[in-house]
Amino acid sequence: MEGKEFFSLLSGNHAREARQLYLATVSGVASTTPRMIRYFDHKVPAIDIITTKSFQVKENPGNREPIICETSLGNFGNSVGLRNPGMDAVYPELKQVKDEGLRAFLNVSVSADCPEDFIILVKKFDAIADSIELNFSCPHAAAGYGASIGCDAGIASSYVREIRKAVQSQKSLLFVKLTPNVDDIGLIAKACIEAGADGIVAINTTGPALHVDRVANAPILQNSLGGKGGCSGSWVKERALACVASIREAVGPTVPIIGMGGIATGADCRKLMDAGADAVGIGSALGRVNQKLWPSYLVAVKHDFVDADSHAADMFLSTQRQMAYSRMPVTSINFHGNDTIVLTLDGKLPTEAGEFAFLWLPGVGEKPFSLAGDDPVTFIIKRRGTFTAALWNLQVGSDLYVRGVYGAPLVNAKTARAILIAGGTGIAVLPALARKLQGQNTKMDILVGTSEREDEKPLLADELAAYGNFTCVADDGIPGRVLSLIPSLHIDETTACYLVGPEKFMAIAADKLIAAGADKRLMYLSMERNTRCGIGMCGECACGDRLTCQWGTFMEYGYLEQEMPQLLGRKK
Repeated sequence: MEGKEFFSLLSGNHAREARQLYLATVSGVASTTPRMIRYFDHKVPAIDIITTKSFQVKENPGNREPIICETSLGNFGNSVGLRNPGMDAVYPELKQVKDEGLRAFLNVSVSADCPEDFIILVKKFDAIADSIELNFSCPHAAAGYGASIGCDAGIASSYVREIRKAVQSQKSLLFVKLTPNVDDIGLIAKACIEAGADGIVAINTTGPALHVDRVANAPILQNSLGGKGGCSGSWVKERALACVASIREAVGPTVPIIGMGGIATGADCRKLMDAGADAVGIGSALGRVNQKLWPSYLVAVKHDFVDADSHAADMFLSTQRQMAYSRMPVTSINFHGNDTIVLTLDGKLPTEAGEFAFLWLPGVGEKPFSLAGDDPVTFIIKRRGTFTAALWNLQVGSDLYVRGVYGAPLVNAKTARAILIAGGTGIAVLPALARKLQGQNTKMDILVGTSEREDEKPLLADELAAYGNFTCVADDGIPGRVLSLIPSLHIDETTACYLVGPEKFMAIAADKLIAAGADKRLMYLSMERNTRCGIGMCGECACGDRLTCQWGTFMEYGYLEQEMPQLLGRKK
């Protein structure tokens, strides 16, 4: 439905009187990319309002990882730092999604540090948004952004007034998202409405607060605030209820309010609507539910909202922390070539092909890696940036912190034969993969490409040779030189192909294998997309509409060909 039509359902107390629950995603959680917006629209029918992450005029790289933490069950800290690609980069993709037709109401969140930039953003997104959400609330943004605006009724209302004056023909609705970190949020909400806002969104995270890991006894989040970040999840629910009630009292019965903050169940939704919300946002709770179950979980939330005796949604929520760290001291560091180390830790972490873990160095950063061994825990690390350089400087006995595993085990068709091809540090995935295939009585040809010298013994050579015919080929100045061996391989209808390595490497390998007779239906690629949280909240590891931190890294060729052909070197 059109934005104005939906607005009429929210305003005038209609949703609350009818006990009609409209669910929304929240800015910065899950629906953070055009791909994930399309996913929520097509595959999560319980969501009625899809909210984007906060976009700015220019690209913002945000903070370094860790950006999200969970210090106790269901209680999260976050410090994303308004990471976004900038309006010009995201607009064409958002427009395409909108032009294809959206079932849900599209709420585009925007952030700026001056009225002039907010005006630019509103004008940019007005044509494709049903509503535009002014982010006056981020507690860990740079000076001048977010809560710096929303903490003062005079400043917040003046921003709204200037935007309304400059964009008098605005098609989309104008909502203001407010911070709970004020003495009187109702006063600020009323000032924004009187200045011309159509509705209010509340609350954003509380804080910022210092989030300390109980194992490392060190701040987790990585930012210029000394590790401080916003609080979301269960521990902000009571504050959200109080804020929404205060806003409703201040703005009267007809102004639409999208309420959020610690909401996870149907009972939570009832409480928030009783406090005055017309629609309810669910954010951090998605980090406690596997993406495969999001559609069913959110349907259960709506069911439980209607039936107070039902608690079906509660069964979907994890009962253990998803982001707990374990201390694993370094037991050995072996250097291989000029830019690679094999890092062995004192610990065990049962892992299958398709799964991975995060390594964290307090005060330095955090990154995800596939395990080359799970007992003892072993990683192959290529030196690429600040964090991996810090790993190189560790000594035997140094403490390293591990969380996970994330992803999911590979689900594959059992075949008589398989070809395994890896490039670079993608070789780390092969031991777990080979163990799985050996258990399926599959005969293997294992090919590995490396940038190291021909005369240097390949990594994992002895281990992988025990599983099948093992060949390692040095690039010798020709990237992906190992792929030249594909035409000589025996490939028939019983041969599965497993590819690991850089995306371009895998795309070329797939083309060569298909040309040699490989069946696309038996081809699997390990898509190690960028992920920053591991629990589905950041949404950045989307491969098509699947988050690799939830589905696992291995994707079927047919799925990629349909959903992400550009990753295979094809046009969309």
